Amino acid sequence: MRILVATDAWHPQVNGVVRTLTMMAQAAEAFGHEIVFLTPESFRTFAMPSYRDVRLALPRPAKVAKLIAECRPDSIHIATEGPIGLLVRRHCRKHDLPFTTSFHTRFPDYVAARAPVSEAWVWASLRWFHGPSQAVMAALSGELKQRGFANVVLWPRGVDTTLFRPREVDLCLPQPVFLCVGRVAVEKNLAAFLSLDLPGTKVIVGDGPARADLERDYPDAVFLGALQGEALAKVYAAADVFVFPSRTDTFGLVLLEALASGLPVAAFPVAGPRDVIGAADVGVLDEDLRSACLAALTISRQDCVAFAANHTWDASTRAFIDHMAILPIPPAQSEPVDVLAEQPSCVA
Repeated sequence: MRILVATDAWHPQVNGVVRTLTMMAQAAEAFGHEIVFLTPESFRTFAMPSYRDVRLALPRPAKVAKLIAECRPDSIHIATEGPIGLLVRRHCRKHDLPFTTSFHTRFPDYVAARAPVSEAWVWASLRWFHGPSQAVMAALSGELKQRGFANVVLWPRGVDTTLFRPREVDLCLPQPVFLCVGRVAVEKNLAAFLSLDLPGTKVIVGDGPARADLERDYPDAVFLGALQGEALAKVYAAADVFVFPSRTDTFGLVLLEALASGLPVAAFPVAGPRDVIGAADVGVLDEDLRSACLAALTISRQDCVAFAANHTWDASTRAFIDHMAILPIPPAQSEPVDVLAEQPSCVA
């Protein structure tokens, strides 16, 4: 099966959406499926103010239709609610093509943190966007159902345990090391972590529009910038506790990466970390984040590794494929087609 995934979030962005889609495409090959992407790379883009790594696509309906036709997908999945997602949704509705969507971020909370926009209005807009979807895939489905979303299905996330694993690494910093990984932006609530009176060292991995202000306000913290691959995995392994101060994330992939590296989690008792960790003794969730950080130091690192081992990208990808809707075959394609005759323009 060839699956076309339309996404406004793509490289060089470093976030959970891009990482999820990239890892899923790799895992799908083992199941005999091909995932191709319709991304901002196919369109003119412009830089988002204050977001150096984010470029917003300027797609045209005709080009979107052309790229979809060239890819000849068996299924279409819309991963984001941006300009590309909107035009692919429009194309599918116009041509009566079934499609699925996914819900990755608590967008209403992000908007509320930046502008005086009603959260109720944003939630209503999201219900409109996802309404025609055959399946709204979400890592945490309970809240969406409570907010009136239909056809919500569970799409679990995974972690690469060959990369993120315990190893002997020393950052040569005063211990214990309290680590936070993610986008350095207002919605991540990083000041709640950086303002804590903790022993040792606070380390931030990531970049974003709030970095300069936070570096100025918290000079004792160590900001390492954005890291990926082995460099990121080594920092995880060198830390003692992973701190997740966000109150708005739906499912933090960084939580699984930290746990796979042997790091216990300290976080607020909110939906994201609560639903990832559940009742497992691999983290401490407390409104007193400082108490959570200190208590997490006593948690077994091996228990964290064992917990993360149950979350694989193979299982995540299998669930995604099971939820896909199969497109009706147009009459013009009812006869066998030489798929090598025309190379698709979308990103494989």
